[in-house]
Amino acid sequence: MEAVLAHLRGAIERGDYAIGDKLPSEAELCRTLEVSRPVLREALRALQTMGLTVSRTGRGTFVVATTVEDPTFGDYAASDLLEVRRHIEIPVAGYAALRRTPENLDHLSHLLDRMEQETDTTAWVAMDSLFHLAVAEAAQNPVFRRVIEEIRDALARQSAFLNDLGGRRERSNQEHRAIVEALIDGSEHDAVAAMSHHLDRVDITLTDIVRPTRTDIPTEGRPEA
Repeated sequence: MEAVLAHLRGAIERGDYAIGDKLPSEAELCRTLEVSRPVLREALRALQTMGLTVSRTGRGTFVVATTVEDPTFGDYAASDLLEVRRHIEIPVAGYAALRRTPENLDHLSHLLDRMEQETDTTAWVAMDSLFHLAVAEAAQNPVFRRVIEEIRDALARQSAFLNDLGGRRERSNQEHRAIVEALIDGSEHDAVAAMSHHLDRVDITLTDIVRPTRTDIPTEGRPEA
């Protein structure tokens, strides 16, 4: 999927497809790129998340931009989402370290164990957003929980995007483990640092995807199937 995405993104950024142009049909792209339809559809969804294309029911996929500015996850732009997460989730982690109950710790530890063993991407993404919700619950403030609940769909969409294109799952598990260990220790300082590091890595991975070096975008030939 990453190869197909890079191929199509490169074609759009080079101007092979201009703003307003319709991409070839799914059937044609599958034949040309020699990939399956599910792989192609994942790449097309990623293009739309990046803001390069829009899918119009019954009409096809159209180019709406030639450069990636700010991916959108559900109702929220990536930059807006990360800004809010830094202001909410970092202090929430600190409060959670001070206020967590044994039940909170059991829930988080069990959830993290399941995430580390999970091999299905869709299931892992669902648990990823549940993990952040559980940290908010451990802070014992219903307002924090409500805020994370509001952005939960966006968190899941972002998680899937980063996992598919940035290989974030294993590293995210490690970062989550550091957060849980800080909560178990009851260390506000360590919890804040662990959550800050986690969000920093999310930001870095997202930036690497959105603004890759030019050598990451092929200029000719088809991607390997």
